[in-house]
Amino acid sequence: MSTVNIILTAIPVLFAIGAGTLFSSQKSAVLLKIPAYISALIFLLFIPVFIEVFLNGTFLTLYSNIVLDPLAAYHIFLVNIIFLAASVYSIGYYKSHIKKHGDFELKFLRRYLALWLNFQFLLIVVLVANNIGLMWVALEATTLTSAFLIIQPANSFSIEAMWKYLMICSVGIAFGFIGTILTVAATQNDSQSSLFLFTELVKHSSEINPKIMLLAFIFIVAGMGTKAGLAPMHTWLPDAHSQAPTPVSAVFSGIMLNVALFGIMRYLSITELATGHSGQAHSILLVLGILSLVFAVIFIPIQNDIKRLLAYCSVEHIGIIAIGIAIGGFGTVVALLHIANHSISKVLAFFSAGHLVEHYETKDMRKIAGAVSKIPVWGASFLISMFVLIGVAPFSIFLSEFLLVKEAFFSGSYIVFGIVVFSTLVIFISILKNVLQVSFGSGSLPEIKKFKINMADKFIVVIFIAILLLLGLWIPTPFENMLKSAALIIENGVTL
Repeated sequence: MSTVNIILTAIPVLFAIGAGTLFSSQKSAVLLKIPAYISALIFLLFIPVFIEVFLNGTFLTLYSNIVLDPLAAYHIFLVNIIFLAASVYSIGYYKSHIKKHGDFELKFLRRYLALWLNFQFLLIVVLVANNIGLMWVALEATTLTSAFLIIQPANSFSIEAMWKYLMICSVGIAFGFIGTILTVAATQNDSQSSLFLFTELVKHSSEINPKIMLLAFIFIVAGMGTKAGLAPMHTWLPDAHSQAPTPVSAVFSGIMLNVALFGIMRYLSITELATGHSGQAHSILLVLGILSLVFAVIFIPIQNDIKRLLAYCSVEHIGIIAIGIAIGGFGTVVALLHIANHSISKVLAFFSAGHLVEHYETKDMRKIAGAVSKIPVWGASFLISMFVLIGVAPFSIFLSEFLLVKEAFFSGSYIVFGIVVFSTLVIFISILKNVLQVSFGSGSLPEIKKFKINMADKFIVVIFIAILLLLGLWIPTPFENMLKSAALIIENGVTL
């Protein structure tokens, strides 16, 4: 058995051990550290797997039902680093919450942490699934698992948000199921049974019925696009993000949306191959990407809730990513770069916003002012992360958005160029006004309690800001090669 197989076998065992250890202590402070330890181990274990994939190419295992290629490895790396940061952040966040509101019931805390570990595991399963049925089952399981993470004690609005998320995403997943069935139907002919593996679908793409496959892709985009937060199927997203605990909001926006979009990426190449590179699949994605920007332009200026603002900001950036993939070529590389930029900056923004809400005891940005002076670390972190999200130079999102509009212009997509430039400018102005008020504004606000910020949180802030600055100034060659390898898979499909 190869090293990669051993590691992949150890991953679910580690998650099971982590869930089991949640019953080993009666102290909430101890229980909160368990996900951080498990996430750290998972992150370290996957490093040799990443090296193997990027040195030797695509890897198949478990009777070809599991595939690891550069595209999957890139997304898994982001899942692991974001979950590690969120798990570490959760320790200080919930300690602060406990001091202020009292300890959690052990039953609630154990359930929450078990769901958290299960959520990370299922997201990884979606990313490594080569079997189209396995991907659909894992994606549906992430919905069922993550729905209960939204609930907060003594918060009836979180229950309402949970049901909204569960119902809308379940309908979306039902559309995804129809798309999966149609994909199977598209591969049937007199000489060959249905193909259930992405690698085989790419290999035998010439034998796929193009009309049925295009219809299947429409259902896949409608279904997985709902979970990815693409407009107009995004309606669950503002409520879930605003009502969920901050660590959950962070992983929803920073990771879960990407994983759902990843599913669309897998089907995009198959559809284009089956339809003879007609561009129809790209056009569908382009329309939804533009719609997402339009919805963001409409709703971002009227937001006062700090977490709902970040939620609509996610709609904007998922739209930008979809547009990049739809443009194709270098646009796909830029879209993958934007995925990392958005994930890191949005997670940092949610971390910061969560502490601002906890300290000021409100999510209303009109009632939050002078955060940089009153809560220096998280106030400054919020300011910088929001500057990154709205595309201020020299940070990373400025670079990826600049490269995207440049690619749109020189590829002749002048309408797309104009829409992206106009939308990002409107959003820039709208968000900047709120950010400056929160960071430097003044007003008759009540005194806020001082909470000690632990070193781990400061470390996360410094590292994430450093990464966002580095990727805005320089893209290391190994990282660039990783992006190009992943982009080729989106364009051409996963092959051995």
